[in-house]
This record gives sequence, structure tokens and C-alpha cells, in this order.
Amino acid sequence: MTTAQHKIGSGFDARSTADDVLAGIDLTGRLALVTGGYSGLGLETTRALTKAGARVVVPARRPEAAREALAGIDGVEVDALDLGDLESVRAFADRFLASGRPLDLVIDNAGIMACPETRVGPGWEAQFATNHLGHFALVNRLWPALAPGGARVVSVSSRGHHFSGIRWDDVHWQRDYDKWQAYGQAKTANVLFAVHLDSLGRDTGVRAFSLHPGAIFTPLQRHIPVAEQIERGWRDPEGKLLELTGFKTPQQGAATQVWAATSPQLAGMGGVYLEDCDIAEPAVAGDERGGVRDYAVDTGEAARLWELSARLTGVDAFAV
Repeated sequence: MTTAQHKIGSGFDARSTADDVLAGIDLTGRLALVTGGYSGLGLETTRALTKAGARVVVPARRPEAAREALAGIDGVEVDALDLGDLESVRAFADRFLASGRPLDLVIDNAGIMACPETRVGPGWEAQFATNHLGHFALVNRLWPALAPGGARVVSVSSRGHHFSGIRWDDVHWQRDYDKWQAYGQAKTANVLFAVHLDSLGRDTGVRAFSLHPGAIFTPLQRHIPVAEQIERGWRDPEGKLLELTGFKTPQQGAATQVWAATSPQLAGMGGVYLEDCDIAEPAVAGDERGGVRDYAVDTGEAARLWELSARLTGVDAFAV
């Protein structure tokens, strides 16, 4: 297949930090929104963006916890948002739009991983609903605020997209629930969302990207039992976290999403999947260590998912 999925030689790599990729970039006067911007990679992303001069809106399911985590960081505001509740998404978006402010950067960072079978809303599988549908509804509702001619939307996916494409016959896992495959489907959805959003928004200069931030220990692992983490080689038999080759620090993990949101090297580009602060190469069959799977950047799959998501959420900023 023809694809723009090829490295551009950014000069950064897996060891680069969010501060590294922002060196020399002045974000004064820019407004960013970072979901989950008060924990793990999101917190490091918020810190880096504000340090570069941006003001950052952090929508949070736990606003008080967010305010505590963000205390001492200037240029941040917190508001309530539960991505698993479409009414909460609508209410947040309405409040933001009422402020009349343009948005320059949206980083869809919040998510859950490998949780026990959980249902939200009208019985939706929680990982697909929270990681994808909530962000889909949020960006579509905020579309009037996205600044034409320069805004970027960044969809934080994962190497986990290798685990599963979209299960079109059972997207909500009504049968045979598998927590890792469900996570994989949600992460594939994050990539496909950026592919189609970019195709819809590029004529107005609004571009979208998706990415794998890298392997990092953050609160995202909270649903994975210690016994399973030991089995995966993340912890020793006593449960102590190991120093693993290939795992990034949170500052390194935040780098690719910050690079996606701000780098002038990506001017005129969009709809591509990134890793290690560069555009990723297409994945090699049978190798899950890196790259992007064909099904995750397939434009037909992306359009089909957009149509399904619009029908499920009742929101589509581009509906004729």
C-alpha cells in the first residue's frame, strides 16, 4: 500500500525528552488541552508545554486530584470531564466553547489499559468507550474552537494496536472478552481516528497525528495484577519493579506527543503514526516491536470507524 509512513530523520530518538523536543520553541499565547494531563505522561506533557509558554486546560475525571497534582505549575486550569460519560463530555465542551477561546493543540492522552471487563454508558466496553469514543465525541464537540490554519490534534495510541484490529462484528466485546485484545482494538481506534480526522480537517489547516509513546511505568498499569507483572518480567519474584532495558522515563515518554503537537518538522503533514519522536515505519509482518500495522492506517477502515463512532455518540462535526 502507498503510505506516508516513513521516517523523516527528526534528529530525536527514544531517549529524547519533552523538554528536548521543545528546545527553542516558544508557545506563548498558545492554548493546549491535555486529557489526563495530571498523571503519568499527561503530567509531564502539561509541565513541558507550560514551561514553553503555553496555557494548558486539563479536563479531569477527578478534578481535585488534578489540582493537587498540578499545584505549583503556572498556566494550568482544571475542569471536570469523564470520557466514559457522553453527557460529561457535552457539558465540558459547552463550557469551553462558551469561553470563546481558540484551541491550538489537543492531546488525547487519557486512557485505561487491560482492565477487567467493564461496561459504561449503554453497555459499551470501557476501553473502547473511554479511549476512543469519549475522545471522538470531545474533539467533534470542540471542533468550532480548533484554530484553522495551525491547530493539531494528537491521538495517543500504543504499540498495543498490534494486538487487534477493529472487531466489526462485536466492538463492545459482548462475547469472549479478552482485556489485552480489547485494549488493542481501542488503540487501533485511536490511530484510525487520527487518519480520518486529518483527511477531514486538512483543508482548513487542522492536522491530526497518532503515536506510540513507548513503554513506561505509569498509573496506566494499575489494572494489571502484580503476579501478571512478574510473569511479564516487569517485576522480580518479590514484586520489586525492575529496571528494564527499553523502558522510558515519563519525561521521555511524553516526548513524542509533545513533538507531534508542536514540531515545525511536521508542518504540512498529518494522518501518520509516530514513535520515538519520528514518523514510524510500516510494521514488519509478525514483528510487534515497532511500526504501524496496515489495518490501523487504512483509510477505508478509518472512514468506517468514523461512521460507527458518529452513530454511537450522536456527534459528527462534519455531518452534511
